[in-house]
Order: sequence, then structure tokens, then C-alpha cells
Amino acid sequence: MSIIETDAVLHEAHRDNHTHRDVNGGWLRPAVFGAMDGLVSNLALMTGVAGGAVSQQTIVITGLAGLAAGAFSMAVGEYTSVASQRELVEAELAVERRELRKHPKDEMRELAALYESRGVEPALAQEVARQLSRDPEQALEIHAREELGIDPGDLPSPLVAALSSFGAFALGALLPVLPYLLGATVMWPAVLLALAGLFGCGAVVARVTARTWWFSGLRQLVLGGAAAAITYGLGSLFGVAVG
Repeated sequence: MSIIETDAVLHEAHRDNHTHRDVNGGWLRPAVFGAMDGLVSNLALMTGVAGGAVSQQTIVITGLAGLAAGAFSMAVGEYTSVASQRELVEAELAVERRELRKHPKDEMRELAALYESRGVEPALAQEVARQLSRDPEQALEIHAREELGIDPGDLPSPLVAALSSFGAFALGALLPVLPYLLGATVMWPAVLLALAGLFGCGAVVARVTARTWWFSGLRQLVLGGAAAAITYGLGSLFGVAVG
């Protein structure tokens, strides 16, 4: 086999095997963690109330109220957070756009200096900066990426963030309530379903971490179960004290 053919084979093998996980998490991470948050918080809330020896109706109402309150709180918080971040980014982009319009040569030299600092030869860095600066919008995009670390064409949507947070939290918070809505009269089916959900969420989280699925699932099950047990104990103590 010739050297050229060998290089081609090695390149093909490298291309086929050189893949990476999505380290940013994409949609998966916020969705899973939102569901996990809803699951843990509502399970702990319901077990805490159940520890006070209240009626089944009170537990169900508490679970539904916790679902609604938590989901709306998550949605409002996420919307405000993402909207504020987006407004800040847009303000910085406006500053950069104004600088490119008023001082194009200074901005071009700034871009060339940036490439030089990364090891590009000065003459080549100046030529690259000159060519990239021909289009004002392309120049803005490059400066935003290099100086601010953002992509102007890929800013997060506050509405999408709010809706996804609302849905994920509500789905997780629904699990502990579901057995009661289907006719359960005791707490243990709700606890078992919630713990199974915690294990499942933890296992899915392993897709964006280096841990094995069973370790992540077991860790989340233990942590969520501990939170539920502690709140149940506190509910029992408060129930005795109030009673």
C-alpha cells in the first residue's frame, strides 16, 4: 500500500471515530435538570406534608399546587434571566457595531493584532483581517465571537427557555402526584414512581457527563430519596408540635 493510500485510510478512520459528546448539553441538559428539579422538590414537598399525618386530599392538593407554583416560578425566572442576558448581549453588539462604523481601520487593526497574538504572521494576520472586514455584518460577527465569545445569530430565546423550563418542571413534578390521580390511597406508590423517575433522570444525565448511566442514576436516586426522607421527618416533627 502506498504512502498516499495509507494516509487516506488513516484519515478516514480518524474521521469515522473522532467524535465528541455535546459538552454544552444542548436541549438535553436543561430539560433533564428541569424535570429533576420538579421531581425532587415536589416529592419532598408531598412527603413533608404526608409526614404531618394529613388527609389524602391535602397531599394531592399540595402536590398539584407545588407543580403549578414551581413550574410558573421556573418559567418566570428563566424568561427573566435569558431576556436580561440577551439584552446585555444586544447592547454590547450595538457598541461593537457603532465602533465598526466609526473606526473601521482601528477595528481591523485590532482584529489583526488578535490573530498575531495567536501565532499568525503579521502580514498574513493583516491580510486576513482586511478581507474579513469587507462585509460589516461579517466583521461584527467575527468581533463578537473573538471579543465577546458569542454568536450574534444564535442568541437564546427567552420564550423558548421559559416554555421548556415550565414543561420540564411540570413533567417531573407530576410523577409523585400521578399515582394519587390514578386512584392510589397511600404514599408509597408515589414515592416508588418518583424514585424510579429520579434514577431515570440521573441515567439520562450520563449522556452529557463522563459517568456511567447506573452511577448517575443511583446517585440521583440516593440524593432525591434523602431529600424526601428528611422532609418527611421534618413534617412528622412539625405535625407533632402543632398537634
